Amino acid sequence: MFPYWLFFLFPALAALAANPRKQFRADGTRKTSLDASWVLMLILLTAFCGLRFQVGGDWYNYFRYLDAAQTLDIWAALTREDPGYWFLNVLSVQLGWGITGVNLFGGFFFSLGLVLFCRSMPRPWLALAVAIPYMYIVVAMGYSRQSIALGFAMLGFLSLSRRSYAAFIFWVLVGATFHKTAVLLLPLAALTITKNRVLLGAIVVVASVIGYQVLLADAAEGLIENYSDEVQQSRGAFIRLAMNAVAGAIFLYYRRKIRIAHPEFTLWRLYAWMSLAMLVALFLLPISTALDRLGLYVLPLQLVVFSHLPDILGRYGRRNELIVFCVLLYYAAVQFVWLNFGTFSKLWLPYQIQFGV
Repeated sequence: MFPYWLFFLFPALAALAANPRKQFRADGTRKTSLDASWVLMLILLTAFCGLRFQVGGDWYNYFRYLDAAQTLDIWAALTREDPGYWFLNVLSVQLGWGITGVNLFGGFFFSLGLVLFCRSMPRPWLALAVAIPYMYIVVAMGYSRQSIALGFAMLGFLSLSRRSYAAFIFWVLVGATFHKTAVLLLPLAALTITKNRVLLGAIVVVASVIGYQVLLADAAEGLIENYSDEVQQSRGAFIRLAMNAVAGAIFLYYRRKIRIAHPEFTLWRLYAWMSLAMLVALFLLPISTALDRLGLYVLPLQLVVFSHLPDILGRYGRRNELIVFCVLLYYAAVQFVWLNFGTFSKLWLPYQIQFGV
């Protein structure tokens, strides 16, 4: 367990020592440029995720892609479902890197989205510490395809917060080539548009329809059947959706105290309502697996809320170490409980490294 705790403690200690970022861009958002410490963090996150061996709940399931990729070329890979992930497998086979290459590429895409997203927060190190217990350890190291889609989705959220709707559509569609469910994020753009609504809304609708038809339509029936199977309901869905809902409730309650650019505010207010609606739906509909998987795209809301919380509850612009410590204690408890009592956490233990499997 020590490697997992090391990856939590590093950003946690940095969060306690760092001052909040008070400088904004002209549009009210924060710069996402990476200094040396964050470049190093990106490398470490990529390596820790990518070099893992027999770690994660779906570890062996992904070998079916790698085995089939032995007989494919790049162009053939791009004609299959989830072409982005097939492309990574074929590329890794041609490089002789095996599953490690696939995981390194995937780990990089996820980590890049995560790091840049954290850098857009008022307390980047606190946001990263919040992400480690579940978003990084469980999702990035367990749900390889969807974690890559989530990484690209976070790049899309950054674009959306800057009113770059075309870039948002682009990143979401790229993510959808790894996991089709990312297409469902496209309508978010239409719901956050504040200017030129008719034109931009029409563009988003067209992009959504095309994305659905190209990437999701053929597989929609199978996904619905698989994710709504009452026999295979997702264990722990309540806890994970409840964590999103807690963040959503905090956002809505303190929404007037959150210093955030209007496009970002609109996006995360929508996400806050979604988090509450998904928790309610869990009790009304037998689709916990579908809600659990879609809830992965809501996880960034936790980073947003808890990186702002010290300034909401404390004095704005100060370190507010006690509040930061309480947030870290909460997520340390999440990591402790999951590692020691999680139903499938044994599949993550012990952490092992091997190259070129």
